[in-house]
Amino acid sequence: MDTNKAAGAVQEITGKVQAAAGDLLGDTGAQAAGKARELGGKAQQLYADTTAIVRDRTSESPFTALAVVGALGFLLGAMWASGSSDPTPAYRGKYQGDGRY
Repeated sequence: MDTNKAAGAVQEITGKVQAAAGDLLGDTGAQAAGKARELGGKAQQLYADTTAIVRDRTSESPFTALAVVGALGFLLGAMWASGSSDPTPAYRGKYQGDGRY
């Protein structure tokens, strides 16, 4: 078991206990904090699962992983270049010389 997954499971359980204590005491702040901690634990477990899948797929077919990363890099570079090629246009009003446009 990955350490991130174990830590996420502990955080999720802690959040459930905190939310239950908030329910019991009627403390909405503790309820919200418990739910937030629980969701954080679930997100940490999802992150651990995703990294494990990526690690496994990369070791199974490294050339495919390299092709995917290269394609993503190309797409990000193309989007970045197309977004920065048009500078902000200057004010096109005609200046009359006396402070008016």
